[in-house]
Amino acid sequence: MQRATSLERRIDEVAHRLLRDASASGIRAGLIEFAVFVLKQAWACVFGAALLVVIVAARLWYPDDAVIARNDALTIAAVLIQLAMLVFRLETGRELWVIILFHLTGTAMELFKTDVGSWMYAADGVLRIGGVPLFSGFMYAAVGSYMVRVHRLFDLGFVRYPRRWLTTVVAVAIYLNFFTHHFWWDARWVLLAVVILLWLPTVMYARVWRRVLRLPLLLVFAGVAVFIYLAENIGTWAGAWAYPDQVVAWQPVSASKLGSWFLLMIISVVMVTWVYPPRVPITPGSADDQGRMPQHPPLDEESQAPAAGV
Repeated sequence: MQRATSLERRIDEVAHRLLRDASASGIRAGLIEFAVFVLKQAWACVFGAALLVVIVAARLWYPDDAVIARNDALTIAAVLIQLAMLVFRLETGRELWVIILFHLTGTAMELFKTDVGSWMYAADGVLRIGGVPLFSGFMYAAVGSYMVRVHRLFDLGFVRYPRRWLTTVVAVAIYLNFFTHHFWWDARWVLLAVVILLWLPTVMYARVWRRVLRLPLLLVFAGVAVFIYLAENIGTWAGAWAYPDQVVAWQPVSASKLGSWFLLMIISVVMVTWVYPPRVPITPGSADDQGRMPQHPPLDEESQAPAAGV
């Protein structure tokens, strides 16, 4: 596990002791790999899952006549979750900077989108900027937390990853289009085509336990976008925010938002790569006999790793 926190290193050591003699083949081995995959994903999602639980709990049990407005209570809870992530060594200081960047870029988008009426929040509370409660930035930070944590938990490696400067240009164009399409031509379909062309050759390698998954990166982007879309439906049902067609009565978020979340995934991935540069995967034989993976060098920005190097 790359760049693990002190707590994660202790968990990793316990896991290796428990699974050292586990079968390397057969149904039991497959079940172990599946269980480790699920547990790693859950560990990577801990920030977002905790925030979503708080949002749902506030919808179900937070009193309407409480002294502290619900949105302010959500903001306080989000701050406490973030502090807990640092105090209990669930995130590194380096990752915190990425999460702060997600928070800032997300809040800027929220200010603009609520102003033009794309979605809205309840008007209660004082911990807000304009019509945007401060807890909204933590929802983007939750995505950032997942991205940086899953990167090291699965020892991600990539083949034929695009040059970072080129992906940055595309990510900036996507971010600007979220603003400019309200008063100019909407370039999202062109940007989607560019994303597909740019990342179509890229393959992601993810270490689970003994096995390494090999997946097309675009498929991974789409899968994460679907899960964020599902979380968005839970959030809007819980009343954290609402789209115009949900004001009178809640209904599922339009499926068209999947495209928006897919593009937002590109922005998220690019921001993470400037902290954790894309690395080439290592060969299975170079992992040690306990399943740990050594560090592998980052991809050179001016040359991409050939497929034969894997």
